[in-house]
Amino acid sequence: MTLRNIAIIAHVDHGKTTLVDELLKQSGAFRENQATSERMMDSNDLERERGITILAKATSVEWKDTRINIVDTPGHADFGGEVERILSMVDGVVLLVDAAEGPMPQTKFVTSKALALGLRPIVVLNKVDKPAADADNALDLVFDLFANLGASDEQLDFPVLYASGINGWADTELDGPRKDMSALFDLVVKHVPAPAQVAARAEPFRMLATTLSADPYLGRILTGRVESGTLKAGETIKALSRDGDKIEQFRVSKVLAFRGLGQQPIDAAEAGDIVTLAGMTKATVADTLCALDVDTALPAQPIDPPTISVTFGINDSPLAGRDGSKVQSRVIRERLMREAELNVAIKVSDTPGGEAFEVAGRGELQMGVLIENMRREGFELSISRPRVLMRNEDGQRLEPIEEATIDVDDEYTGTVIEKLTGPRRGELVEMKPAGAGKTRIIAHVPSRGLIGYHGEFLTDTRGTGVLNRVFHDWAPYKGTIPGRREGVLISMEDGTAVAYALWNLEDRGRMFINPQDPVYQGMIIGEHSRDNDLEVNPLKGKKLTNVRASGTDDAVKLTPPTIMSLEQAIAYIDDDELVEVTPSAIRLRKRFLDPHERKRQAKASA
Repeated sequence: MTLRNIAIIAHVDHGKTTLVDELLKQSGAFRENQATSERMMDSNDLERERGITILAKATSVEWKDTRINIVDTPGHADFGGEVERILSMVDGVVLLVDAAEGPMPQTKFVTSKALALGLRPIVVLNKVDKPAADADNALDLVFDLFANLGASDEQLDFPVLYASGINGWADTELDGPRKDMSALFDLVVKHVPAPAQVAARAEPFRMLATTLSADPYLGRILTGRVESGTLKAGETIKALSRDGDKIEQFRVSKVLAFRGLGQQPIDAAEAGDIVTLAGMTKATVADTLCALDVDTALPAQPIDPPTISVTFGINDSPLAGRDGSKVQSRVIRERLMREAELNVAIKVSDTPGGEAFEVAGRGELQMGVLIENMRREGFELSISRPRVLMRNEDGQRLEPIEEATIDVDDEYTGTVIEKLTGPRRGELVEMKPAGAGKTRIIAHVPSRGLIGYHGEFLTDTRGTGVLNRVFHDWAPYKGTIPGRREGVLISMEDGTAVAYALWNLEDRGRMFINPQDPVYQGMIIGEHSRDNDLEVNPLKGKKLTNVRASGTDDAVKLTPPTIMSLEQAIAYIDDDELVEVTPSAIRLRKRFLDPHERKRQAKASA
């Protein structure tokens, strides 16, 4: 049986996982009466809830006499560490583009990585049956994107298919028969080359580990493509670091291959195939697993460095320990170190004192997903405002710049451009009509300027704007960027919030809490309408007397509070504030100072 290895690239919500569902169904991966769900590759709870792919996952289908290994890559640049590693395992890519939207920022990010590796793409214009679809325009934009990314003449001569993933068809012509996915299967077999490694099956075994995971029964397992040789379960091999140093020698307990959505034990792993090995205790991502007589490590794909840092600490608020079961700094550290081992795009370091940990990653979404996973596991945490990581090169201070692509109604373009190019230090790159009364704006903005901007952007565009961002480049430091303009309302008492008190405080600003919510001194309960912080009493009830007077029976009518999501809360806080995260609550509070720090600040202000 011949072999093909491909990755599917697409922007968030362009239909990638739905397309893979159809490929699995039409290839005969399931019985006719087998129960299946939508978006089967999105196995993680957060992936299903948010509708995005977070972890790179592989599957396998059989078409005629060819086995096709398919890798479903994340569509968001924050999870780019997954993308860069996974592309080194494949020989071709399928670029999926929404025919109405055209290529978007995440498409650009992943495609640049694929083109740099010399992979020849297949372009699939998806959702061509939507009323707003413009397949010809989307195709022109894809060609322009490839040209701008420096594609070779061979890569620019790409084949095109028109498809509707949700309806299960792909055709070479826009007005084709629209029956099934056979055109895509045949094109993959014809256009994607067979793995070059197949010719090296007689050589000693070598494999580069690209993803690490854990199995409750098998323990530590590593997945990658076999570069040369064959391997059977029970054989003894070794692991080499990037520098060629021996890490460990171990016996392979299991050799697994992807079959449909699951993995099955196979007799032998052969060069060119994507397999999973078990039995190691120390080997990790980017290590070379090889025969005992091999001394040279395989070159590993470099990973882009982190761009933001967040401090994870213990929850030291008065409400600590009421919800979560994992509250000690030792347990938090173990969990973060485990995450850093599984995800090479995350770096963890201790802070002085050992009670908090600096976690560096790609973006706010990646940090938000990590925190959300931890709170669901029973952790309680205090999270700081994200800080952008700077670089120093040749004595010059550099900061990360992001490319923001914005689709917004024409009437709001002025406000958006003013916010991005004014206080946020952005530069307008392109502005063009996007059809249906919308304008597409492309701007290069410092990452510092985009932290906390999304909520303000939705307010400015009345919830109709769409903002996508992706890392662009490093550039000289742009200068000071002002933070949040509004102050906050801070509770001055411990207890339970009273509806009457919140009603009286509504003139001061918008609330973040409901009546009967527990509060404590230093907890942020709302946003002040002015630029200064204000201490208020949310426990103050109505004074009761035995004298009836007009106005004493006024009904309390409260405006619904603003309930922030985790990412919104992290982006909203200022440098002297924290987000308190527990399994059942997200609270904002001022940073508690120890007595020595409070005394030092009082002396400095005097």
